[in-house]
Amino acid sequence: MASCGETSATATEEETTETLPSQKREERLRKFRELHFKRNEARKLNHQEVVEEDKRLKLPSNWEAKKARLEWELAVDEKKKECAAKGEDYDRVKLLEITADDAERWERKKKKKNPDTGFAGYAEAQFRQYQRLTKQIRPDIESYEKQREDCGDDFHPTSNSLIHGTHVPTKEGIDRMVEDVEKQIEKRAKYSRRRAYNDDADIDYINERNAKFNKKAERFYGKYTAEIKQNLERGTAV
Repeated sequence: MASCGETSATATEEETTETLPSQKREERLRKFRELHFKRNEARKLNHQEVVEEDKRLKLPSNWEAKKARLEWELAVDEKKKECAAKGEDYDRVKLLEITADDAERWERKKKKKNPDTGFAGYAEAQFRQYQRLTKQIRPDIESYEKQREDCGDDFHPTSNSLIHGTHVPTKEGIDRMVEDVEKQIEKRAKYSRRRAYNDDADIDYINERNAKFNKKAERFYGKYTAEIKQNLERGTAV
């Protein structure tokens, strides 16, 4: 009986000894397969990102703005069709959806810009100056009411009213006008005037660009080439 027990115990120990390495091998193979799967997954995702980045680089620089514009236009078209199907006015529906903050911001943006595009004509320049001056005007209700009382019925003149020479400007108004005139003089002084053309000057250029280049060369190197130039004009150059 003792020999049988010893035999079974020995067999159990041998089986345990054989099972442990196999379990470790299976565990290593399982981890290896997981790492291999993760590597393939990372490689696939990396390739997709590279392809997407290449597509983005080939697109125009303003593609995002164009895309947003197209999406907005499609949304507007769909909204118009929806309003037409319901028999509603699209402009009215759009105004109902705009918040007060957005409307105020858009209005400020429209009124903010008065770009100086340069001199295009006296009418345009005068209109721009009129807009600039009117923006500086701040209503004075007290002065308005006082002038209305002083003028009486002549405050709203008719064809029979005689108000010429009766208006006396205030000191603040005169100071404001003087300040504006001084600003105009200062701004006008910064303008570069066109140089007068000299008919007696030597023609040593073929076009206006070449004339500017010659003037620059003369300004920087004229004192060094003056003698050579004189010899060439006299015909005594070696």
